[in-house]
Amino acid sequence: MGTSDVNVNSSSSLVKDFLHKCGGVAVIDGGFATELERHGADLNDPLWSAKCLLTDPHLVRAVHLDYLEAGADIILSSSYQATIQGFKAKGYSIEESESLLKRSVEIACEARDVYYNRCRESSADQSTDGKVLKQRPILVAASVGSYGAYLADGSEYSGEYGDAVDLNFLKDFHRRRVQLLADSGADLIAFETVPNKLEAQAFVELLKEEDIKTPAWLSFNSKDGVNVVSGDSLSECAAIGESCEKVLAVGINCTPPRFILNLILSIKQVTTKPILIYPNSGESYDGIRKEWVSNTGVTDEDFVPYVNKWCEAGASLVGGCCRTTPNTIRAIHKSLSGKRTV
Repeated sequence: MGTSDVNVNSSSSLVKDFLHKCGGVAVIDGGFATELERHGADLNDPLWSAKCLLTDPHLVRAVHLDYLEAGADIILSSSYQATIQGFKAKGYSIEESESLLKRSVEIACEARDVYYNRCRESSADQSTDGKVLKQRPILVAASVGSYGAYLADGSEYSGEYGDAVDLNFLKDFHRRRVQLLADSGADLIAFETVPNKLEAQAFVELLKEEDIKTPAWLSFNSKDGVNVVSGDSLSECAAIGESCEKVLAVGINCTPPRFILNLILSIKQVTTKPILIYPNSGESYDGIRKEWVSNTGVTDEDFVPYVNKWCEAGASLVGGCCRTTPNTIRAIHKSLSGKRTV
């Protein structure tokens, strides 16, 4: 059930129409890499979860299905760290690299099709093992990580790219990737973990310059609950998304839950668009050792009570990022079920 099934006449109304059909609030999926590892994948690689597009596409599909069966209404492709430059550095041709980017969206769409088949085969909306098997609108978002994600050095958590990285550099870096993902069959493009104002501007200008027809969302991250991670003003960053008609929602991802409420209130002051929120578990990430510091986050039981407050403050798309799981998303789905108008 892609864009046409949400009865969208123009891309500008996609998210609002989708939210209406979801009863006013939609659930985004959760952390991907952790789940791939739980399924047995080895992600010790600069390509991170994108490595599985090469080695274990069946595991990618399985994780998408886990989230759909947990109640996610939007699933993100495994292309966050998938770049043409990254694939080429591993020895793949441009043709192979471009094919892998497209494949990330194809696998997500395949998972959606499999899920719909399971829904048709199920005799009830909710199966006895706790899986959500309900025929409903589901969107596939093509994930585009920041330049820092490609560097694989943790700089998407600082936004410090150096003086050599200017607006034109970032646009050229992302251009072909955005073009490919826009034409891949995804319902929208998710610009994620955007760490600074410069990269937000690059994404918005690319949408205009390349006349991208697929709408997008713009999602920033923060480490202090006030600004984005580079220190740039969140209000100024969110205003960039507000200024672009092709950006349909603005929000926050990969940020500790305790910061989210104030960030929503800050974004709300500068945008009329739907606000999306998908925090991490609150754990600290060690960019040097490339691992999460254990026992620094919140449990699902502590995470979910935040959700109602976020929705009351203005968020209408809610999910999880790093270190959240299908159990987190299942709990969010249950928490929001009573708030939906359908």
